[in-house]
Amino acid sequence: MTYLIRRLEFFAITLWAALTMNFIIPRVMPGSPAEAMLVRFHGRASPQTIRTIEIALGFHTDESLLQQYGEYLWNMAHLNLGTSLTFFPSSVGKAIMVGLPWTVGLVGLSTVIAFVLGTLVGMLSAWRRGGILDGALPTVFIMVSAFPYFWIALVAILIFSFTLNWFPLGFGYDLHQHIELSWDFIGNAIWHGFLPALTIVITSIGGWILTMRNTMITTLAEDYVKMARAKGLSPVRIMFMYAGRNAILPNLTGFAMSLGFVISGAILVEIVFNYPGLGYMLLQAVNNEDFALMQGLFLLITVAVLVAVLLADFLTALLDPRTRAAD
Repeated sequence: MTYLIRRLEFFAITLWAALTMNFIIPRVMPGSPAEAMLVRFHGRASPQTIRTIEIALGFHTDESLLQQYGEYLWNMAHLNLGTSLTFFPSSVGKAIMVGLPWTVGLVGLSTVIAFVLGTLVGMLSAWRRGGILDGALPTVFIMVSAFPYFWIALVAILIFSFTLNWFPLGFGYDLHQHIELSWDFIGNAIWHGFLPALTIVITSIGGWILTMRNTMITTLAEDYVKMARAKGLSPVRIMFMYAGRNAILPNLTGFAMSLGFVISGAILVEIVFNYPGLGYMLLQAVNNEDFALMQGLFLLITVAVLVAVLLADFLTALLDPRTRAAD
């Protein structure tokens, strides 16, 4: 229980620090959202007009910094993230909700698939150390993971889209279709998302294989694994319930952080495939100096990482009795 309380305290302090930094950074940067909006539309306006635009975008410069900070925390608590300059006059929350399902569906599912496959391959490679599986798959996938996302994406488009014409060139769905919850639309979205997902999986699976393999080799030398073998337990049970269960624990935090960073999207992959996710939206926000949208996305990424790490800590405490005994 003490361990979990400490984790919750760390979560609360880190979240407060992230909120504070998210408040300070845009206010120390040169310029303002109003000026960025006027530059975008090539307009000139009086100070009164600029002041009106700042209020509409959620920046109250006539208030003290402490008042702005208090109002900012109040708005964050009520999920009021302000107005987006890029998607004006839509709010930041509405803009994020448009791209969030696409990013979670693509990057989230790809990350889970890469982790599960990488963990299983790494576990089997360590169990059959020196065999054909151990000599072939880890080496191939680690070599592939050295290539950048966008290069693999371009090669995939060249082969499967231009040459074989098996998959579309990009975007999340056919533009003539309406976004709706139907099997036809879901199938079309999966068809469009296959190549981006394949790119992410084959470039990230090598890290999970290498990490799991090395940890599993160390775990197989432990006394409790030797005792399980001496008892005559089945190899499958020893591999999964004894060695694998303990070897996977160090990977949980890394997997949790990977899930947290799913929200940020795979920017380069989304750019290459013109995929409507949050990664591409973040790039648009930076190019348009959309401070409110950048704040909202950074905050969402931070909260997602913190929640994922907190859940990993809870799962670690559940799977590893030594964590609870240390308290």
